[in-house]
Amino acid sequence: MKALRRIGRIKKLANSKHIANLRDAKTVYERHDGAGDRADLVVASYNIHKCVGTDGKFDPMRTATVIDELGADIVAIQEADRRFGTRDGLLDLLHIEEKLGLSAVPVGMSDASHGWHGNALLYREGAVRDVQRLKLPGAEPRGAIVVDLEVKSGVLRVIAAHLGLLRHSRARQIEALIAEVSECGTKPTLILGDLNEWRLGRRSALSRLPETFAPSEALPSFPSRYPVLALDRIVGTPADLVARVEVHDSELARIASDHRPIKAHIDLKPIKANPKAQTAHHAL
Repeated sequence: MKALRRIGRIKKLANSKHIANLRDAKTVYERHDGAGDRADLVVASYNIHKCVGTDGKFDPMRTATVIDELGADIVAIQEADRRFGTRDGLLDLLHIEEKLGLSAVPVGMSDASHGWHGNALLYREGAVRDVQRLKLPGAEPRGAIVVDLEVKSGVLRVIAAHLGLLRHSRARQIEALIAEVSECGTKPTLILGDLNEWRLGRRSALSRLPETFAPSEALPSFPSRYPVLALDRIVGTPADLVARVEVHDSELARIASDHRPIKAHIDLKPIKANPKAQTAHHAL
């Protein structure tokens, strides 16, 4: 029903200049030619729609196959749990760890949950140095997770979020994330997830992010069969941290969820060039 309501909104906005621009938008952003080829790490974001595809079928194994297609080292998942009750996790994490080589960061709201307000994070290599669970303001119960991962060249902060449907709530939630970013100093930081922000320019809640966050390009990822809205984003600071962003497209990705996944190639050279910026954390 949520997907149908969103599609209804898309139809109402069919004549919008922003939507017209997004219809013609590219599906790949690259900082410069070949930037992605020289990247050190691949991260991705995927709203899995509780493992229910556009065909109405609940199929966690199909969802896992799409995650595998991404070939990512870090994957932020949205809607990883049931929304009500005990909020049971919906993925087969044992299968994902054994077959895909991705482990889940322990952020669950309960022993049965995979995520915090549905936000989960999978990673391939490295060590989890710190985890924070943020309650985000707004009319709906929303949250974000802040995870410091020790990767090849230092500590990378990953902020994974699923923002609200209401414009005023999103603005407050972005402010909360900005406050979190300001506390991490110069540590390289990614913000990724289903940010639910289709607006562009000054009207976008994302325009509140510090200018050091990039890229600003919007790549449509929703709805999965015919993407026209750039609801899913990956941005990072410093500005040259994200070398390439692309919307993943495959036959399976078009039906496994109402969103397509997005992935980004990360250039770790800013971390290598500024090792003093790393903040020490105790291992979990």
